[in-house]
Amino acid sequence: MTYQLFLGDPTYSSWSLRGWLLFDRFNLPAEEIWVDFRTGSVAEKMSVAPPAKTVPTLRCPDGAVIWDSLAIAEELASRHPEAGLWPVDPVARATARSLAAEMHSGFSALRTDCPMHLQAAYRDVPVSPELDADLRRLECIWDHARAMQDAASPWLCGSYSAADAFFAPVAARIAGYELDVTDSAHAYVSAHLAEPSFRRWRAIGQARGQVLPWYERDYPRREWPGPAPLPARALDTGTAENDACPFSGGPVTHLAEVQEHVLGFCNAICRDKVVADPAVWPEVMEMLKA
Repeated sequence: MTYQLFLGDPTYSSWSLRGWLLFDRFNLPAEEIWVDFRTGSVAEKMSVAPPAKTVPTLRCPDGAVIWDSLAIAEELASRHPEAGLWPVDPVARATARSLAAEMHSGFSALRTDCPMHLQAAYRDVPVSPELDADLRRLECIWDHARAMQDAASPWLCGSYSAADAFFAPVAARIAGYELDVTDSAHAYVSAHLAEPSFRRWRAIGQARGQVLPWYERDYPRREWPGPAPLPARALDTGTAENDACPFSGGPVTHLAEVQEHVLGFCNAICRDKVVADPAVWPEVMEMLKA
């Protein structure tokens, strides 16, 4: 038995993004089990992994169930010390843990006023005094962390750590709602938007294509501020250059054109996540090189 990671909708579920990044960014394998937010109670659907009631939830190979994101990070760090979820340096590690814990318990105005929405970007968003206070606090703790480590790294405590995974949805909110932050905070946000694992998660959300109206906001929209993806499109007909899906190894049933190459995939999700952002999928880029 491998790890089983229960996840919510990739476009909207900020806590699921944190849990997923702990696996994808640190090269830890897990079976992904998607929990549909559109119908029914999440708590009822999580009855298959008691006592969990929320996502993300992790079921470990030994049967242990972990239903809290910060607990997932700590348990993975204990079970996989070689993965580097926390910094090796004691001061950096203590700082990273403090950052993740504050994110885990704080910033309620940012959460309430700006729910994560990775398929929409807004402008002219009103900023309440409470939201402004959250933004100023983020600037303070981010600058504190980065002042203690190598300035060449864009991340908070040296190399990418669990603390950065916890702030990825915060970066998405700041970027998506065009919130005003300092240049140093904006640089940290931009690093997240360009990070391949973050972009893969966003592409999965585009491929799944679910729309949850209760997350929508009535603000003017603009283009997503992250890096522009390579040109790609889905095809109805054609002949694939590959015989098997690069992700599953299954037979080709769906086609996409990427940089004038016709590539085949085993289902619509595999195809559409590539069409959304081809360059962040190593399996696809290897095929294009070949």
